[in-house]
Formats: sequence, C-alpha cells, structure tokens
Amino acid sequence: MAVVTNTFQTTDAVGNREELSDVVSRITPEDTPIYSLIEKGKCVTVHPEWETDELAAPGANIREEGEEYAFDAITPPKRLGNYTQIMRKDWIISATQEVTAEAGNVQKRKYQKLKKGVEIRKDVEFAIVDTNASAGGATREFGSLNTWVETNVSRGATGANGGFNPETGLTVAPVTGTQRAFTKAILDDVMQQGYQNGANFRHVSVSPYVKSVFVTFMSDSNVAPFRYAVSQGGERNTIVATADYYEGPFGTVMIHPNRVQAVSAGLARNAFFIDSDMLSFLWLRNIQEDRDVAKTGDADKGVIIGEGTLKVHNEKGLGIAADLFGLSAAS
Repeated sequence: MAVVTNTFQTTDAVGNREELSDVVSRITPEDTPIYSLIEKGKCVTVHPEWETDELAAPGANIREEGEEYAFDAITPPKRLGNYTQIMRKDWIISATQEVTAEAGNVQKRKYQKLKKGVEIRKDVEFAIVDTNASAGGATREFGSLNTWVETNVSRGATGANGGFNPETGLTVAPVTGTQRAFTKAILDDVMQQGYQNGANFRHVSVSPYVKSVFVTFMSDSNVAPFRYAVSQGGERNTIVATADYYEGPFGTVMIHPNRVQAVSAGLARNAFFIDSDMLSFLWLRNIQEDRDVAKTGDADKGVIIGEGTLKVHNEKGLGIAADLFGLSAAS
C-alpha cells in the first residue's frame, strides 16, 4: 500500500538521535599474559644493572687424607643491564565536545584516560614479546625477551641467537630461521634444555594459532588419552577439545594464548618458556597521567606516560622455540 502524500518519515528528519549503545564495548582485549605474570619493581636510573652468577658444574670431589689446601680462582659474576623505555598515549578534545551530550561518552576525558591506560599496558606486553634489541640515548628502548634468550632455544634452519653483549652493554636481536610447525618434539626439546640448565619453566606464552596446534598434541601416540564424563539427566553434553597444561618428562607448564603475539607474523613466530622468578618489570616512572600539560587553546589535552624496562634475572631460566608458523599453517 502506498504511503499517504506528505507523510513525514525518519529519512527526512535531521535531528533524530542515533540509536547507539550507551555501554561502549572495548573490542581489544585487555589481557597481558607475560606482564601480568611477572613481578613489578622499581629502578632509579635509565640504565639499571644487575649481576648473575651460577654454580659450578657437579663433578668428582675426592680428596686425600692430610693434603694441603689448594684454592680455586673466583669467577666474577656477569654484569647485565637494560635501558628504560618511555611509553606514552595522548589525546585532545575540544571544550565543546567535552560538554556535548554523546551516546556512550567515548569521546570524553574520563573514558579516554581509562582507554589509553589499557592501551599503554598492552604496549608494554608488545615491547616484551617484540624482536627489538636494546638501545641507549634519548630515544631509549629496552631489549625484548626475544633478544636475551640464548641458552634454552630451538630455532629453525639458519636461525641464530641474539643475547647480551657485555662490550656494548646492549642486547642483540636474533637472526630468524626457516619457519616450521610447532611440534611436541620442539616443546620437549626446549623443556629438556631448560631442565638440564636449572630452569623451572611454569608457563609458555604463544600466539592463539600455536595454542590451537598445541591442542592437537592430544592425538599424539605418545600422549596419554583422556576422557571427559558426559553429563547425565538431561543436562547439556560437552565436547572437550582443549588443553591448558602440558605435563612432560621435564615438568609441567601452562600454555597461555597471547593475543598480543598475534599482532604480526614476527611476534607470532616465537613461543616463550617462562619461569616467572627469572623476569621482572622495573618502573622508573609508573604509568600515570601528566597533570602539568599546559592548556593553550579551547581544548582539553591529556597524556598518559610511563617509563620502565624488562629485567632478565638470568636468561638460563628462560627459553624460546622460535621460527614457528604462528598465524597459520604457512605463516
């Protein structure tokens, strides 16, 4: 049936409020697995340093009765360090927009402050799992976890370790190798290396795709099958096709899917084996709002800023399986 002539419709209106949800959902997840796991501390310089030491390898200790003492030379500990990195998020909102009614209020100072704080926390996680070496100077950068680990490693063909360079006081980025699929053999290999070198791995951080590959280890002939009891009495039945823990010959680890590692193929290609006692994050300046930003116009300015660094207590307590297909079966 035709519409009566001159019926005023919503398509003709110019002042109708859009039907937007007043509860705005932040699509980006706020989880930061590695940063959340490790201890937080303080530092007082832009280049905090620390020392690492290790026990001598065990060996035969048999002495003759009545023999004279002989004294071993003392091996000095290694001196390590990392530079702090400044991280900042900012915004500017016109004074008029700040007082204008808006669905969701996502373009207001209070919301932006919260959002930027979450974003900078995720940027910390990104810097931890990134591939960049440390750098000094005015634009400082802390060496990512990837650039520290050189003992308990599994790399693809032509891949090479980075590590801390005591001559320069900087970390060196590793050389990428040929990508390969994540396998139980790779998992066991790194865990065995860590066990033999005194590491106590408790966590493994991987990309979501690598976590899905880990789940397929349940069908490995060398993995004990498990069953899940089917609900009775009319309750919903459940298909279980996941696993979070791996109990292998050299310990038990929890496999954490890390969404930040899915940001790029470069980040997704690494699986990090973590003993949380071997890592900490030191803040020179805690993440906070800079309240001294000058007002210079008809707008509200805001800055969230912090400065900190990653402390690797001893890289022998950590591990990495590198050069994995981290986004798909071929990337």
